[in-house]
Formats: sequence, C-alpha cells, structure tokens
Amino acid sequence: MPHTVVIFGASGDLTSRKLIPALYELFRKKRLPEGTRIVGFSRTPFEHDAWRAKLAESTAGFVGKAFDPERWSQFASCVFYHRGDIENPADFEGLRAFLDQLEVDSAAPTTRVFYLSTAPSFYESAIERLGAAGLAEESRGPVRLVIEKPFGTDLSTARNLNAFVHRVFREEQVYRIDHYLGKETVQNLLVLRFANAIFEPIWNRNYIDHVQITAAEEVAVGRRAAYYDSVGILRDMFQNHLLQLATLTAMEVPARAEADSIRDEKVKVLRAIRPLTREQVFSDTIRGQYRKYRDEPGVPPNSETATYGVVKLHVDNWRWQGVPFILRSGKAMSCRTTQIVIQFRQVPHMMFEGGPRLAFQSNRLVIQVQPAEGIQLHFYTKVPDQGMKMRMTDLSFTFRDRFQSTMPEAYQRLLLDVMQGDASLFARADEVELAWSIVDPIQAAWENPGWPPLALYEAGGWGPPSAVEWMCKQNREWFDLCPILE
Repeated sequence: MPHTVVIFGASGDLTSRKLIPALYELFRKKRLPEGTRIVGFSRTPFEHDAWRAKLAESTAGFVGKAFDPERWSQFASCVFYHRGDIENPADFEGLRAFLDQLEVDSAAPTTRVFYLSTAPSFYESAIERLGAAGLAEESRGPVRLVIEKPFGTDLSTARNLNAFVHRVFREEQVYRIDHYLGKETVQNLLVLRFANAIFEPIWNRNYIDHVQITAAEEVAVGRRAAYYDSVGILRDMFQNHLLQLATLTAMEVPARAEADSIRDEKVKVLRAIRPLTREQVFSDTIRGQYRKYRDEPGVPPNSETATYGVVKLHVDNWRWQGVPFILRSGKAMSCRTTQIVIQFRQVPHMMFEGGPRLAFQSNRLVIQVQPAEGIQLHFYTKVPDQGMKMRMTDLSFTFRDRFQSTMPEAYQRLLLDVMQGDASLFARADEVELAWSIVDPIQAAWENPGWPPLALYEAGGWGPPSAVEWMCKQNREWFDLCPILE
C-alpha cells in the first residue's frame, strides 16, 4: 500500500537529525513501502528542490558512509514541501488539496501518517485543524497520528491532551513515540526474557535482590537550560524512558507478540507500582543538581530544578513483592550509558572461605541499552593455582561483535512500525496516564524546598555522595561502569 508521511515542523532539528535520515536509511535498505511520499509542512519558505538540497546536506552528515548520492537522488524524488502555518486553518485546506493532487495517480488506498515534530504547544492546534480539514477521515485509506514526547506535563494535562486527541482520532490511530523503545537492545529484552527458557525460573523475587535502571548522560543541559529548568529530571527521563524500561523488565509474558497484548502487560506493571507517600518520597528518592547548573544561560540563580534523580519503586505482585526497582538518571555524569542491572541474591550458604558475603557481590545480569549494546552475565570462578580463591568473571555478548551490520537508529524501526500499523512499541493512553500518576506525587514533593534536600554534585562523576551512602544503608551498591561493555 502506498504511504504519505506528512511531517509538521519540517524545518526543525528533529526532522533533519532523525526523521529524514531514518526514512532515507529505510529507503536505502529497500524497507520503505513502495510508493512512499514524504511531505514537509512548516512556515519556513522552501521550494521542493531547495528543501531537498538542505536535507541532502544534513542527511549526509548524520548517516556518514551510508550516504549514497545516487540513492539519495532516487529518495529525494519522493520528498516534497508544503509551506503552511499550524495556526492557520486555511493552510490545512491547502495541505489537503496538495495531498489529493500528490496521490491522484494512486489507484490503491493510501496510508497517511501525520507526524507532529513540533513543540507540544502546537499539538492541539494541529490536531484540531487536521480534523476540521477532513484529514483524519479514512475514506481514502488508514490515517495515523504520531505524537512526540512530552505527552503532557503531568497527569491532568496528559488526560486533557488524550481527551482532545480522541475528539478527532481513535486511539488505534494514535502513536505516542518514545525513541528508547525503538532501540535494538530494548526490543532484545523481550527476546531475552521470553524466547529463552533459562531466565524465566529465576526472574522473580526468589532469586533477584533488586533491579537498577540507569540512564546517565555525559552532557550538561547547555543550550536547553531555559527549557530544562521548567521540566527537570523526573519529567524529562523518569515518566517516559525509565518507566518504560521498568515495565519491560517486570512485565509478564504476553499471550501473543502483538501490540495490545504487550501493552496490556506493561499497564499491569504500572498499576501494580506502589504510590509513594510524602514520607516515602523523602526516604526513597534523591534529587540532585550539578554545581554549575545555575550558571547555565537562562537558569535562575536560586533554581531548585533537579538534574539528577533516584527513585525506588516497588511492584506489588507475586513475582516482584519485596524487590525494589531503583531508577536513576542524571546530567553531567561520568559517561553516557543506559543499562539495566539485574542484581541476584546471595547463595543461601557460602561454603567457601573468602567467598562473597554481601548482596552486591553476588551474580548480576547487565543489559547494556546504549552504547556498545549487549548483555553481560557476572559469576564466580576459581582462580587457577590459587587454592580456593575466587574471582568474579563474565560472559559477554555484544551486537557489534556478533553481527556485521551496524545498529540502526531507533527511529528507523519506529517509523516503519507506524507505516505497518504495529503499535507494540508505542504508549497507549492509559499507559501514559498511569506513568504520570506515579511521577506526579514525587514531583509535587520535590517542588517543596528541602523535601528531600537538593544534593549538589560535581560534573563528571556519578552524582551526589549521598546517593552512595543511601545505597550502602540498604546493603547495596551502585553498578558504576562506563560502560561495562566496550
């Protein structure tokens, strides 16, 4: 079936950095559906050829050696530009006429994908005008709407946005995108858990002490400081990325590998997460800020916005009762790494003298989401010719070593899934609202000065010293390596 992909905010950074390079790569790999057309919509004045030339330059820079001028020329012939203003209803009527003209030679039904690559403040305007112009109707073929994060700023705004979206589009037409779910290692987590018999018997409270999920970023907030100060680490990383990783780690096996079955199980996890009381926010969370954050342009000199956070959550069900999920994220950290650490319990009785005696010295499974994507299992072995001296060693798997092809950008998989109508890796309305219901009480408590205290930390480290002390009091230890898999 032919496809028409309309990108609102076509002159923006996301389009040139991610969307067009991903679509080009799909075309180069011959995975883009036959007859796909790409239409950019923005206020910036461009002719078709001028926009194609601008995209050729930016795409060549982002895809590197994969850029083939001949293949680009073939791809660019399917790329078009339509100037328009999201706030102007007449421009949507013009867009409809342009699409009708573009698709006039297509005898088969055409799938239309509307991608909101704009600031969130324009979402409602774009959706309302799509509906008013009849562009949400499916008389010519399927219509799908892609919405970038953030989806709301709290539970109330997320509910309002969902209600607004559903006035124009049915839920099955809506694809709320989180690029973390398009990463190969995140998808491989499902394969690791549900295609291998060796993990299921130990993937529970009987064998796992706790789960650490870390998303660390080496960069500071930089030019995004003014925006970031209104958001903070909870809204930026926890409500979406970290909770998504937690649900995939904790979910039960779906009945089928299809969108509703997978998302049903993720929703069950979110419903089972125990809400934190105000007192538990004080004891089970840490908020931090790197020391020079207030010197960033646009940041108030007295800003209490967190650039680092730790949240300990409990999933109240049979599988995970008593197993804390410890989520952590921060800016200006030692390195860029996203990893899931399954920390196993101690053996019931250590018969070897000098063997590991503490929980954090036990076996662990490390799932490296990025960079150097792969998996590592840590276990003890005897050191040769050293009596019964033991040492932690590992079994490692990396995609780079095992497979010749390079890891695709997340947007390649996600865009292809949208066109194919597979919503497995996209958040459903109830999923988004449940995630906000978990984060909102924490955010509300954090907005009260001193609850918990704002812990300062030096850039280039692993966060506040108090975070290390907090883990030690639980007889646990952070797994801080950059990254474990090289």
